[in-house]
Amino acid sequence: MNRIISYGIAGFIGGLVAFGGIQFVDIQTKSNNIVEHTNVAQQVNQTTSLNASVGPDFSMAAEKGMNAVVQINAQESDKLVRQNEERNNPFKDHPLFREFNFPGFGGYMPKKGSGSGVIYSSDGYIVTNNHVVEFADEIEVVLKDGKKYSAKKIGTDPRTDLAVLKIEATNLPVLQMANSDDLKIGSWVLAVGNPFGYLTSTVTAGIVSAKGRDLNLINNQMDDENPFSNYQQSNNRSNQGIEEFIQTDAAVNPGNSGGALVDEQGRLLGINSAIASKTGYYSGYSFAIPVNLMNKVVKELISKGSFNRGRLGISVSEIDENSFKELNLFSKDGVIIESLEENSSAKYAGLQEKDAIIGINGKDVKNYDDLQRIVGLTKVGETLNIKIIRNGSVRDIPVKILKGI
Repeated sequence: MNRIISYGIAGFIGGLVAFGGIQFVDIQTKSNNIVEHTNVAQQVNQTTSLNASVGPDFSMAAEKGMNAVVQINAQESDKLVRQNEERNNPFKDHPLFREFNFPGFGGYMPKKGSGSGVIYSSDGYIVTNNHVVEFADEIEVVLKDGKKYSAKKIGTDPRTDLAVLKIEATNLPVLQMANSDDLKIGSWVLAVGNPFGYLTSTVTAGIVSAKGRDLNLINNQMDDENPFSNYQQSNNRSNQGIEEFIQTDAAVNPGNSGGALVDEQGRLLGINSAIASKTGYYSGYSFAIPVNLMNKVVKELISKGSFNRGRLGISVSEIDENSFKELNLFSKDGVIIESLEENSSAKYAGLQEKDAIIGINGKDVKNYDDLQRIVGLTKVGETLNIKIIRNGSVRDIPVKILKGI
């Protein structure tokens, strides 16, 4: 009997132990499942977080740019249309045309256009392209909030394709200026403007593809306006356009001209000005006037209405094989002074015939275009530090610009 009782007690205790073991294993299994589910959830959250942060966020830069970019509607007034019509239609007052109400020859079509502009100062100065407003005497500026203002043309500079307008407004948003000389190829940029005149406040993104582009685009614009401009420019190269464009692949179309090119922080890098296209529409590359160049010209336009350029008073030739050997030069980069004007800035400073100009103000001068670009942005009264090679030796000669063109 005692043995039966002992077996019963032992069995009972064994059952308890077995039951407890089963419960422990179940708890451990559930615990492990909880840990596994937690790890999976954390991994999902981390993946979602990574996916959400892929790519740059341009929202802040875009907002700043849109607030400071305006739409510009430009047209010729009825008065200007009549003046142009009379100038282009010599038979307008002939009795035959008056009697039968014929329009005559050379009927004049009024010009209209739209573009973009960038608010330059909180008191209403606005920068745009010269080609957006050069033909117009009636100009309307529309802010992002829809407010419309009549604008006055303060100054224009066809050679850099820049113009300044003024509206009567205060407390306008203004973009911080970047240093376009520090811009790196491959940097992200945004183009802000009003393509086609109706896609207002449009933002596109791209990267900087190149810097310092001189593509003769401004001269082509001049050619379109003046059928004799090719002849004039070939005989007077001092009237050529001044270009050192920032090239980007941000989409720009007609109507974007005069709008802002901004960096990731929303700082102004340049004024969108042109596209490279055979169709007239965006095909991969756009060009902006650097803000450093813009600032120099715009300050003069605001204070004087024009940019009073200086000139050296020299004629030059580019270096060829003969001049390279004859003048004991180090390379074929640079230009040779062939003659100097009497009473010119260059002559007063001591420059001489056969001097080879290889640099100005720390920038290399490789050809005539480099020389003309640097001198073309020099105001009367400024000093150019010109690096030359004379008799095989390098010299630096300061040249104060004494008079303008």
